[in-house]
Amino acid sequence: MNKKTQHNQNHDSHTHIDLQHSHSKNNVHDDHSTSDSEIKQGDHAMTKHEGHHDHHAMMVNDFRHRFFVSLIIMIPILILSPMIQMFISVDWRFTGDKYILFVLSSLLFVYGGKPFLLGAKDELIKRSPGMMTLIAFAISVSYIYSAFAVFLLIGNDFFWELATLIVIMLLGHWIEMKSVMGASRALDDLIKLMPEEAHLIQENGDYESVPVSKLKAGDKVLVKPGEKIPIDGIVYDGKSEVNEAMITGESVPVEKSDGDEIVGGSINGEGILKFKVNKVGDETFLSQVVKLVREAQESKSQTQRLADTAAKWLFYLAVSAGTITFAVWMLMGKDISFAMERAVTVIIISCPHALGLAIPLVTAVSTSIGAKKGLLIRNRSAFENARKINSVVFDKTGTLTKGEFGITDIIAIDRSEDELLTIAYSVESNSEHLIAKGLVNEGKKKNLMLREVKNYQNLTGKGLQAIIDDKEIMVVSPGYIKSQGIEFDEKNYEELAQQGKTVVFVLENNKLIGYIALSDIIRDTAKEAIDTLRSMGIESIMLTGDNQRVASYVGKKLNLDTVIAEVLPHEKSGKIDELIRKGRKVAMIGDGVNDAPSLARADLGIAIGAGTDVAIETADIILVKNNTLDVVNIIKLSKATYRKMIQNLIWATGYNLIALPLAAGILYNQGIIIMPAVGAVLMSLSTIIVAINARFLKID
Repeated sequence: MNKKTQHNQNHDSHTHIDLQHSHSKNNVHDDHSTSDSEIKQGDHAMTKHEGHHDHHAMMVNDFRHRFFVSLIIMIPILILSPMIQMFISVDWRFTGDKYILFVLSSLLFVYGGKPFLLGAKDELIKRSPGMMTLIAFAISVSYIYSAFAVFLLIGNDFFWELATLIVIMLLGHWIEMKSVMGASRALDDLIKLMPEEAHLIQENGDYESVPVSKLKAGDKVLVKPGEKIPIDGIVYDGKSEVNEAMITGESVPVEKSDGDEIVGGSINGEGILKFKVNKVGDETFLSQVVKLVREAQESKSQTQRLADTAAKWLFYLAVSAGTITFAVWMLMGKDISFAMERAVTVIIISCPHALGLAIPLVTAVSTSIGAKKGLLIRNRSAFENARKINSVVFDKTGTLTKGEFGITDIIAIDRSEDELLTIAYSVESNSEHLIAKGLVNEGKKKNLMLREVKNYQNLTGKGLQAIIDDKEIMVVSPGYIKSQGIEFDEKNYEELAQQGKTVVFVLENNKLIGYIALSDIIRDTAKEAIDTLRSMGIESIMLTGDNQRVASYVGKKLNLDTVIAEVLPHEKSGKIDELIRKGRKVAMIGDGVNDAPSLARADLGIAIGAGTDVAIETADIILVKNNTLDVVNIIKLSKATYRKMIQNLIWATGYNLIALPLAAGILYNQGIIIMPAVGAVLMSLSTIIVAINARFLKID
């Protein structure tokens, strides 16, 4: 999970209106600024964030409403404007019309311009002028000068310019906000991982259900088969296998017995466990994950969207050019009315209407293309900077692999492979174990007929036992085989184990009849994705909590550049940090809770759509189709989007190279000076061009 830095301190200064930044990872931090103890107050926390999401929706609706109301007000302003009437060669003037024009424009300036004025205030407080400051400056100069023109008769008014600028900028922001609207609920989803109640064991041995928040260190807790473990603790009685895949990344369930530590949020297998609580509150594993996510969100390097960079420099240009124009004409002896009109014309032209649509239209098109290809873009800043990625870090379980077991080898003794698999399939069909599911899926795939199973038993820590056709069948672990002294091909077994495969042995009346090897299935598109990234000059790294043998096997199969295994969640984000400090631009792709801090820390966080809500809500981009190859599409789309934005910014501002000097009056003595109406035509033309150009965006 990786993203940029505090967006609310970002030059992405659409503070009051630009939704894409409100829901960025950095703002998740703002939204979750209360203490980690919120994990114990889930209802309060979720209510808070639901309200935050509703606030985003209200902002989008507010912009839509302001746009349509402003559009209605703009129509009579254009009709009453002397400049527009002159341009279309009509005369609709009447006594008092300029005062009606002033009132309508004042209403539009206050109502339609409010978001920009507030946004400019925030940008200036942060000393980071951007889009909001540029727009606010242009409409304020237009309004104030036009008011003087009405009441002091010092020149032509620019109310038509004020109206069109506000309406187009409102439209652009509404389009962009609507196209990327989303909400981050990462910490809420961490809260949801934890059960609300636990079975507290009383002194007399009975147990009662109590809220998890009431548990204290030292309390004894019972966990039934299939339940989520409610809090961190140490087992003192019982034996079971615990699925920690979404917590640690370990693909194979881990056996837990007396003295072993268990983590809240993991899932108990088929045994019963009793444990003593050893961590509560901020000390628990998930609380530490929350802390890591926050720290990652706060430590992002600042990023700046292209539109804001352009707007910042256009703002400086507008102020400088307007001031210089006014000063020069005053020094040349022109009256203040002439100098002011030239300066105002220059300032207004410096804020091209097309800039309001140049980026939003590309944003809307790229978001639409991404959605069609199964790429949900949640953080625009992270996505736009994806073009710079030169290192992609993959989680293993559920990302490069499917997170489910499949059969790789069947070694049958004195019978066919299908017969051996049928026996194992029949016994395992009664189990919910991950290994059992792999055997069952293979049996179904081959359309094998289930045999009748009697006296089914779960041998905790050993395997399964049942009767089939009056014969005792056991499907057991290597440990059981060794403990019973049953001979098997140890060399072949070691080869399979070194490849990270899990092996189960099948016994019939205590005689070995074969064994079956399974491993986490590698995604079909993983190899192609890594090969394609390499051809683009991008290195591929696997970062996993799984054991070294399994990780090395997958890394070799996929020809990864680097494999880092047995990494804890806090160590994962540290590894990402190391890469970033080395100057790498890092994308992280994962699906589990253990990936959350690193997804937040990376320059680009990508979540597999089938992953946990925590990973999904913390990521910048979600791969809906669970297709690893889509990582390549993200980078390609980002590069194409950036190119199109540059093209549009050139079209949006390029005419300034001609219009600004002429508006300033550089050729005044030669009888050439740009009139506001001509400037309006040029701006309209550039607006049409950027709108058409945006529609041609496509992935190479």
